[in-house]
Amino acid sequence: MYRYDNYDQKIVDERVAQFRDQTERYLAGKIAEEEFLPLRLQNGLYVQRLAPMLRIAVPYGMLSSNQVRKLAHIARVYDKGYVHFTTRQNVQLNWPALEEVPDILAELASVEMHAIQTSGNCIRNTTTDQFAGVAADEIEDPRPWCEIIRQWSTLHPEFAFLPRKFKIAVCGSEEDRAAFLLHDIGLQLVKNPQGELGFEVFVGGGLGRTPIIGSSIRKFLPKQHLLSYLDAILRVYNRYGNRDNKYKARIKILVKAWTPEVFAKRVEEEWANIKDGPSTLTDAELARVTGFFSAPDYQDIDSTIADQSLAAQASENNAFSRWLERNTVLQKQSGYRSVTLSLKPAGVAPGDVTDTQLETIADLADQYAFGELRATHNQNVVLTDVVYSDLFELWQAAKQSGLATPTIGTINDMICCPGGDYCSLANAKSIPVAEAIQRKFSDLDYVYDLGDLELNISGCMNACGHHHIGHIGILGVDKKGKEWYQIQLGGSANKSAALGKVLGPSLSREEITDGIEKLLDVYVENRIADESFLNTYQRIGIDKFKERVYAANS
Repeated sequence: MYRYDNYDQKIVDERVAQFRDQTERYLAGKIAEEEFLPLRLQNGLYVQRLAPMLRIAVPYGMLSSNQVRKLAHIARVYDKGYVHFTTRQNVQLNWPALEEVPDILAELASVEMHAIQTSGNCIRNTTTDQFAGVAADEIEDPRPWCEIIRQWSTLHPEFAFLPRKFKIAVCGSEEDRAAFLLHDIGLQLVKNPQGELGFEVFVGGGLGRTPIIGSSIRKFLPKQHLLSYLDAILRVYNRYGNRDNKYKARIKILVKAWTPEVFAKRVEEEWANIKDGPSTLTDAELARVTGFFSAPDYQDIDSTIADQSLAAQASENNAFSRWLERNTVLQKQSGYRSVTLSLKPAGVAPGDVTDTQLETIADLADQYAFGELRATHNQNVVLTDVVYSDLFELWQAAKQSGLATPTIGTINDMICCPGGDYCSLANAKSIPVAEAIQRKFSDLDYVYDLGDLELNISGCMNACGHHHIGHIGILGVDKKGKEWYQIQLGGSANKSAALGKVLGPSLSREEITDGIEKLLDVYVENRIADESFLNTYQRIGIDKFKERVYAANS
């Protein structure tokens, strides 16, 4: 993974000292609230419903075991003993004291971490596939490109005050595990007929109040021109984005108003002036960054023997077999698998992990995964490069720490925002609904029979829980001061991205789990063979689901 050089470290250290001075002056009454607001946002500090919230940057989801141990220490000393993993592969502290935030940032800087550009109208954390570098369907490792974008975008003086926040995702595989079509810019690594590497460029995707799927504006961008083309896109947006209305300020609104064709034309015109300038990526620079992501020292493993041994262990232990099927995936490296540590046990807010669990994760990474791990878009943690012969031992250790819930990809592996328990923007609580659904569907045989099913929950229209793109999406709404929940069906975040359709009137907190059960009953009754929930919905449409859910209330 990328390591700081002296310039990186100096910038981060100076930012800590700067914010410490700003915070002290604010607490002393020398800086007004409205003046402190942009300063704290530039350092990832929000004011939530009950306490400040600090969002820590995790570039493209990669963490070292040393960094994870530091997060555990910070959670224990400065917070309430846990952290929260977000859908942007970042980490949040929900209870830091304002006066201690500079100390937290100093602790982070000691392990090459920061909170710069995790908030505000700037380019946020670039995200990618949690299996980058090991995925069997990978076209090219996207991590070096994410790092190049990170270095280009961090403290970029021209794009520090955009019309609105800005998000970029890079996909390097055949299957989309980065939801790149739902980002302001989505980059798909591709190869042209000559075998040259480049990008198909998508713009104007996003969720929130106006969900839109991104549009392709360039089928092939040569790799050396990535940064100049990004500059061109951001310049057009920065110049013409709506700064008068924050609900119309995202690039997706501009692209929709102009049409993707007109937007692409404006970008190409801007790009023509800077295409071959100093931001052109040289082979030497690409080699420098790629060198940070070299393959670890893999063992030479006989895959046949490894497969046979693993199959024997699975046949002797049904619980291990279930975990192996749901929580591990094959790698392109023979004899190795990637393991997803679940942060979704029933009764725990999805994405929350304690200080003790963080230390266990760090130990597991050191012992089994070359000291590295990845935060996922789905609010879990992944250990890559686990040799087959270590999987059983790793499973036992993870199980003892509550990190081996064997439900990855199922209804109980839901995405969920913090909701009204923490967020001042939320209309309704999300976490209690997630827990109720997990407890309702606790029978693993039933959960496995349902197969792959994505359920996403948001507490408000800002869609931090990505409800628009869940196979089943739940949106918290406010009705005369009471919490209600709207159901959407048919969303998808893959390369055939789709936005869910509203099922009908919202349901009360007491009704929502029964409503979900009725949806699942319709699916089970109408599926063909091993057809997934999403495919069944796409085949039979929404009406049967609607009739069942609202039949008793009609």
